[in-house]
Amino acid sequence: MSFAYVGLFVQFLLHGSHGLVTTGEGKATFVTKRIAMWSGPRNLSTAMMYSFGARPDCRVVDEPFYASYLAKTGLDHPMGAEILAAQPQDADQVVRDIMGDVPEPVFYQKHMTHHMLPGVPLDWMDNVTNVFLIRHPARVIASYARKRENPTLEDIGFLQQKALFDRCETPIVVDAADIRDDPAGMLEKLCDAIGITWTADMLHWPAGGHADDGVWAAHWYGAVHRSTGFDGPEGDLPELEPVYEEVLAGALPIYSALSQHKLT
Repeated sequence: MSFAYVGLFVQFLLHGSHGLVTTGEGKATFVTKRIAMWSGPRNLSTAMMYSFGARPDCRVVDEPFYASYLAKTGLDHPMGAEILAAQPQDADQVVRDIMGDVPEPVFYQKHMTHHMLPGVPLDWMDNVTNVFLIRHPARVIASYARKRENPTLEDIGFLQQKALFDRCETPIVVDAADIRDDPAGMLEKLCDAIGITWTADMLHWPAGGHADDGVWAAHWYGAVHRSTGFDGPEGDLPELEPVYEEVLAGALPIYSALSQHKLT
């Protein structure tokens, strides 16, 4: 029995018929399931990357368009120079990278919606499973403001998330609060919607970060680096300073609209 056959059999045990195709020569092979997880910042997005990264069959990538975004906007972000040096600044190259061949059956891509500036290619989205991770904007704003002052509506990605959602034919939506309320139950539903097999490996990960963390992890990922699983349910909504009322007012209708489509 060849090693290739053994590898295919193992993947079949993990995934069943999901991703199994037959070539023109009649040979069975697996097509990688690419998952584009779309969210704004401060949205359980890194914990979700760690959850999928804990699967034995999954590759992850952390915000691959970040350097392209900084190069195009010229914005001053924490560790900006390190980010520009660590990633391709050409969005077309990023697309080639994330759509290139990988050996893993599952490829989880953590994307920030606000990184997708006008002119950045989007046609590749038609060839991935698009999932939209949402969180109440009051929580997003409060968390973001603790790391970077005076976030705008564009900074937290709600406008861009709605625009990306609208271009998808069959988007999947999941609420960060629901995952924290019932990690096992919601992740099982999410995996089923994506078309991959649920595994309890997704509930835990080693403390200290992931090998594929972006270079900016030292600034942004302190809490999740100390974690080994999802935190419990969140408490009451935070009270925001008056300066953020306009941002909240702009984001809340978008959150409410996407909530109508979320997994339950």
